[in-house]
Amino acid sequence: MKKVFCAALLGVAVSFQGQTKAQGRPLPLSEPRPSAATLEEWGGRKFGMFIHFGLYSELGGVWKGKPVDNGYSEQIMGNAPIPLDEYAAVAKRFDPEKWDPDAVVALAKAAGMRFIVITSKHHDGFSMFHTAQSKYNVVDATPYKRDVVKELADACRRGGMKFGVYYSSIDWHEPGMDHYIEGNSNPLSDAHAKFNVAQLKELLGGTYGPLSEIWFDMGKPTPAQSKLFAETVHTLQPQTMVSGRVFNYQGDFTVMGDNEVPEYGIDEPWQTPASIFGATWGYRSWQKRDDVQGKIQENIVRLVQVVSRGGNYILNIGPEGDGSVVPYEAEVLRGVGAWLKPTGEAIYGTKASPFPDLDFGYVTLGDHAVYLFVKNDGAPLRLPGGSGTQWTGATLLGDHHALKIFPEGADTVVQKPADWFHGFLPVVKLTYRGPLRVTKPKIAAETDGSYRLTAQNAEKFYNYNGFGYEDPKTLYKMRWEIAAGCYAATFKTAGSGAAALVAKGAARTVSVADGTVVKVEVGTDATFEITPKEPFLKGTALPLKVEVVLMTPCK
Repeated sequence: MKKVFCAALLGVAVSFQGQTKAQGRPLPLSEPRPSAATLEEWGGRKFGMFIHFGLYSELGGVWKGKPVDNGYSEQIMGNAPIPLDEYAAVAKRFDPEKWDPDAVVALAKAAGMRFIVITSKHHDGFSMFHTAQSKYNVVDATPYKRDVVKELADACRRGGMKFGVYYSSIDWHEPGMDHYIEGNSNPLSDAHAKFNVAQLKELLGGTYGPLSEIWFDMGKPTPAQSKLFAETVHTLQPQTMVSGRVFNYQGDFTVMGDNEVPEYGIDEPWQTPASIFGATWGYRSWQKRDDVQGKIQENIVRLVQVVSRGGNYILNIGPEGDGSVVPYEAEVLRGVGAWLKPTGEAIYGTKASPFPDLDFGYVTLGDHAVYLFVKNDGAPLRLPGGSGTQWTGATLLGDHHALKIFPEGADTVVQKPADWFHGFLPVVKLTYRGPLRVTKPKIAAETDGSYRLTAQNAEKFYNYNGFGYEDPKTLYKMRWEIAAGCYAATFKTAGSGAAALVAKGAARTVSVADGTVVKVEVGTDATFEITPKEPFLKGTALPLKVEVVLMTPCK
């Protein structure tokens, strides 16, 4: 392959505009939004408690003496199915006298959790707070006659715990609202949207204090309805974070699929919701509960995986119908908390790993510290491209066992004594002065210095939480690491459209089609990106499919 003269590009029909400072990530679809300080604080919590508690807890996954195993137990009304009047009658015996919100907050603290989110209303339409919109709530319809959400909000305030609520956009109870459909992708009528807004105003009106987040879930609202829900929240409490499952890209943070841990980093605030048993979120009386140590370790690993990729992990418990926490679930949480006591500094307030996949395990970044989570003791503790950093020390968290650090080519390696490894997922802390310098692995060049950039060797960034739970993610950014210099970028694409080419921290809008050739100057950061035309909003996808970009050095 021959080098090309950049001057030859003058003969190529390319339409482009002047350069602007690169935007980097999508802009929100509507305002107002929580402040940068709120996003930072929310993202630093890392680990929280989810609670699924409602009428379904009383049933425990059983209807008329038979286990209902075709779906989550909190959706037993739709899964069994149970006629509306028969399900509503369960409220007459729902009396969670063992519900102890202060004990729940204490358990969350023992687990090392920094926030709690409870179901204020699930798909069955039963409200666990005292709503004026319907008598179908825990105060008016049950012998308990107390506001569960309020009790927990007060306990969280007493305990210094951040508090939020889950709110289902679906309602299987109210006349003219919804009924169960596969995938819970119910469209919402205007009357239903107004009902939801009225309940949101109750939750946000001050009775329940400041809410750290509202965890919307399911349904298939229109873009206008999603915007209405988000704006209702932010108008009443501007710093309350809205979950991505408000849909139509109106969330303040992305929510992954149930129990999903992504295999890659995400370029915005995000959260993985997980349940101790993936088959249910609500209490299931017949659930097999064994190997508690294995379950503790499973959730420690998932927590670390999520945090190392920059997200928050919210782990669910499902209290029984009497309000008590399942002892097995409490034991799992305390086990995670015991691991966090000596290692918590490697979790809370940390940033995502800048390193590629690591054979030994995972990494998080702290304040002038890099934390190595050792899952595979047989692999060397090697940080690729880390030798440019001024390392000042390495210790094993928990016992301060000093370890040696030495460079090996471009990498940094930590020496492990033969007998150092003990306990589950030990953490090594590396400290450094000055900036953290990581030489990222570049795509291999051809013999003539050119690069073949493809979808397969790109780092990719996606939009999530679009037009419903099953709406697929969409690609909005592709990034490659190549050597600095001048290149003629030749595009092979399916389709055409205006895209931003980002290099040296600046974005230039170019009309790209199959065969387009553009001059690109890659800076010392060795990064080249393609995004939608800037400025672009959340939900905007790349307007064309980029198959190959051939980067040929200018002569």
